[in-house]
Amino acid sequence: MATKTISPSNTTRLKDQYFDTFRADLMKQFNLKNLNQVPRLEKIVLNIGLGKSKDDKKMFEVAGNTLTKITGQKPVETIARKSIAAFKLREGNKIGLKVTLRDERMYEFLDRLITLVLPRLRDFHGVSADAFDKQGNYSLGLKDQSVFPELSFEETTTIHGMQINFVIENAHDNSKSRALLEKFGMPFEKERKA
Repeated sequence: MATKTISPSNTTRLKDQYFDTFRADLMKQFNLKNLNQVPRLEKIVLNIGLGKSKDDKKMFEVAGNTLTKITGQKPVETIARKSIAAFKLREGNKIGLKVTLRDERMYEFLDRLITLVLPRLRDFHGVSADAFDKQGNYSLGLKDQSVFPELSFEETTTIHGMQINFVIENAHDNSKSRALLEKFGMPFEKERKA
């Protein structure tokens, strides 16, 4: 059986654009001297925390199916690291699911998220510009999984949200991270004037 190699025709649109134009543009914009200083998307991590539904096996199955369909990867169960009595949580309990996307799948998912999913959100005015952490990583939360076109109506009857984290390498501040995401087409909301 022959192994499948990724030819240039199989690479994703955003990955090609990053290496062909975005990287050089960002290098000029921030006066960087080396290509290795340019911010780049390292990985995208999708999380579904099940909270109160953590003991419901059907909810785990629905969430697992959602992540598998929209990412093309089998999710990994996340486990509580310590016990918290107030939340009725014991160390070792399953509390959610996560998938880590890298390289081709990451760029392909980002393309679908920006071009198909975000425009389908109700009353969407752009993503928040305040969701960056100190390292320049970006977090995006969705309240409803039904905006993903891969899911059928039956698969969206049990509603749950998800967290999408963009881990950005070489971005030591928010301005570089935001510039990178804007190059990819991330629609940040416009600042309203008072």
